[in-house]
Amino acid sequence: MSSPVLLTRAAVDAAAAVLDGIAVRTAVEPLAAVPGLLLKREDTQPIGAFKLRGAYHAAARLAAEVRAAGLVTHSSGNHGRALAWAAARLGVPATVVVPDDAVAAKVEAMAALGARLVPVPADERESAADAVVAETGGALVPPYDHPDVIAGQGTVGAEIADQLPDVDRVLVPVGGGGLISGIAVALAGTGISVVGVEPELAGDAAESKHGGRLVRWDRARVARTAADGLRAARLGELTWPHVEALVDDVVTVSEAAIEQAARLLHGAGVPAEASGAVATAGALEHPGLVGTRTVAVVSGRNVDPTWVARVLAA
Repeated sequence: MSSPVLLTRAAVDAAAAVLDGIAVRTAVEPLAAVPGLLLKREDTQPIGAFKLRGAYHAAARLAAEVRAAGLVTHSSGNHGRALAWAAARLGVPATVVVPDDAVAAKVEAMAALGARLVPVPADERESAADAVVAETGGALVPPYDHPDVIAGQGTVGAEIADQLPDVDRVLVPVGGGGLISGIAVALAGTGISVVGVEPELAGDAAESKHGGRLVRWDRARVARTAADGLRAARLGELTWPHVEALVDDVVTVSEAAIEQAARLLHGAGVPAEASGAVATAGALEHPGLVGTRTVAVVSGRNVDPTWVARVLAA
């Protein structure tokens, strides 16, 4: 079987044109508590997470007659919310297959945007989404393993390069790998280092990167982390080659570091969810990654209220 072809910066630039006026060009701002660290504020997107970029771009690229049958995906929260938002904007239906361990607040937010929800056991979400596509004739827009999704997420990296041409390194949270793949494509050849950060309780990408082969962890194993947006059991068949070829390293962080990062961020007025705090946790737990100008991507703000209340009270 031939290896997937890697995306190019041209694909990211084309996605940026589609997203102009749709996605917010988010700010890059310093985190005073960590000298040399800047935050890329993807939590300020309309649906509270970077996922809007990839979901809208992929949906917009579909032929109108294909979209009309509906958009379908599987998601624990932010991608489903983004696709529901995109579907409403494009005037088409959306169905989201939701794993049974999804955060209730995120599920409610998807429903509030008009999505039809199909709850299933976590390990059945992909097959259930395929069944919905077969039933409805709708178009599947997967959460990360799709070239148009990756290109859309890559606009985060293109913006960083434009906003901070002399940035040293970008720290990116890793779940299924769509965001880091897109950012790595956007920054390829620039000399800017791209490093993934993931919870050690869901460290499949780090194991894959360090071992040189794609590995899968059991769903129950990755479900232990509070960073619910990063509970993918493995990188995708398309995202893995991008991570292998274009990403410098993937490091892991403890749950304690994620909580510490969340407290720092919330104290600075940045309402990050657990997943959104993971890149900042990488800067705290691996201080050698922070140069004179290092960017940590704050990927989202859609918190689990119970988790954040406990963490901020600590």
